[in-house]
Amino acid sequence: MKKTAITGNQRLSLKKLQSWETLGYGMFIHFGMSTFEGTEQASGTKPSALYAPDKLDVDQWVSIARDAGMKYAVLTAKHSGGHCLWPSRLTDYNVGTSGNKTDVVEAFVTACEKRGVLPGLYYCSWDNRHKFGSFTATDHINLMGGRMDQCDGMREAFTTRVYQDFQTAQLEELLTGYGKIAQVWIDIPIVLPCDYRSDLYHQIAAWQPDTVITMNHGYGDGSKFIANNTWPTDVITIERGLPGSLTGCNKWREIDGVKDYYLPYEVCDTLGKEWFHVKGDRPRSDDELLGMYLVTRSRGANLLLDVGPDKHGLIPRQMQEALARLRHNIDHLQSFRKTHP
Repeated sequence: MKKTAITGNQRLSLKKLQSWETLGYGMFIHFGMSTFEGTEQASGTKPSALYAPDKLDVDQWVSIARDAGMKYAVLTAKHSGGHCLWPSRLTDYNVGTSGNKTDVVEAFVTACEKRGVLPGLYYCSWDNRHKFGSFTATDHINLMGGRMDQCDGMREAFTTRVYQDFQTAQLEELLTGYGKIAQVWIDIPIVLPCDYRSDLYHQIAAWQPDTVITMNHGYGDGSKFIANNTWPTDVITIERGLPGSLTGCNKWREIDGVKDYYLPYEVCDTLGKEWFHVKGDRPRSDDELLGMYLVTRSRGANLLLDVGPDKHGLIPRQMQEALARLRHNIDHLQSFRKTHP
């Protein structure tokens, strides 16, 4: 496919996107009500007081990311349970009414600024608490007696205009109240109508002109891009998978059959098995983690590796140690390659 221009037609410049690609390696931080409810997709029905980390140390999280060689980090400001890690004015289901009133978003951004790690914020469009007439994948699963998986339910899910206004207003709080945010990560964009998703994308860009906006593409190896579920976005994500092509990611994409866009790739996957901390979850083997890193980076994608702090609000020691060993193995291999070209 012949490119219409070297620079492409995407919102961010080619230089800006390639600069983001040089970051290479980041930490996904899944923490919130799901940590305390013990399920990835929190119900939205548990009391806010259930969220009660007694040793919360956001500086620890970011220090571990920095020491692991990660250049950026993305925090789950609001996951599908609807509980907010900042004192949102739009709902009382937030840290302000919880067992620990720390504004985690504020603490996270501050910790990142102090340690030279770029901060990103995750926001989930699937909300089991604030439905405003919306129909979530959880509703579908419950309706079908638990027989459908989340992906099946997602095809039936939708959001109302009232919910969409709520999402926009919450993102305004996050993106105008905490300084510069390097990446905005929107999960489950498939439940947002295409026209609203486009409006939201441009509004996010207005609040944070330099941010990299990620509408999660989800599963697959990145070879196919389903624009109807994801567009517009600055990044193609691969969730729990690896880029499929040995020759690298196809970053030039034709959207709507007309224009060429440069879209870098990001693989998001977990250090252990679970996104949120679950007792008994263990890190993957050192060989598997090194392989995940090397394949992802060699094929031209960033790796956003997830670590879930526990109910105390701390990243467990075994997860710290796994990240430290991975850093050592990466450094050792890079040093070997320099001395043995």
